[in-house]
Amino acid sequence: MASAIRPMLLRQTVLSAATRRATSTTSTTMPASAILSRTSFQSAPIAKSAARIAAFHASSRRSLLPPGPQVIKGTVNDAVPVPDPTPTHGSYHWTFERLIAAGLVPLTVAPFAAGSLNPAMDAVLCALLLVHSHAGFQSIIIDYIPKRTYAGAHKAGMWLLNIATALAGIGLYEFETNDVGITEAVKRVWNA
Repeated sequence: MASAIRPMLLRQTVLSAATRRATSTTSTTMPASAILSRTSFQSAPIAKSAARIAAFHASSRRSLLPPGPQVIKGTVNDAVPVPDPTPTHGSYHWTFERLIAAGLVPLTVAPFAAGSLNPAMDAVLCALLLVHSHAGFQSIIIDYIPKRTYAGAHKAGMWLLNIATALAGIGLYEFETNDVGITEAVKRVWNA
């Protein structure tokens, strides 16, 4: 409904501004019929541009998820319960994520710069990539599927993430032990 009304309101606003502009520039001694004919003559190009602008602004807003349940627990005047502080979910967690991200830079560059393929370095790179990806997707689930609002979907998303991380870890292990490994595969793709 709002997307249908918006172009009409924009068109009316532009036309009324053009009418005011046209009437303010005319003298007060001019007859009303002359003012109206002049206004309609001047507003024709403005109406065309208003229709063009209104068509551009006529897109509707669509939400991917329906609005969450509007439930108030307790009374309106109750204080919000503050969760117990744990360092593993606070600043230490943030620092851990940043250390992993910073550790990926030298581990990604070192095998190619040194020219040596070390299986231990390759395994550490795979493990850090897996942990970094898991932490990133976990942050996405926490931010966009809040536990307070969508408890079931949040739990399902976390389980799916854990299963996907375990499967990716098994796949990386198999690739490292039974095939050439990540750095050699990247080197072969790069030189192909």
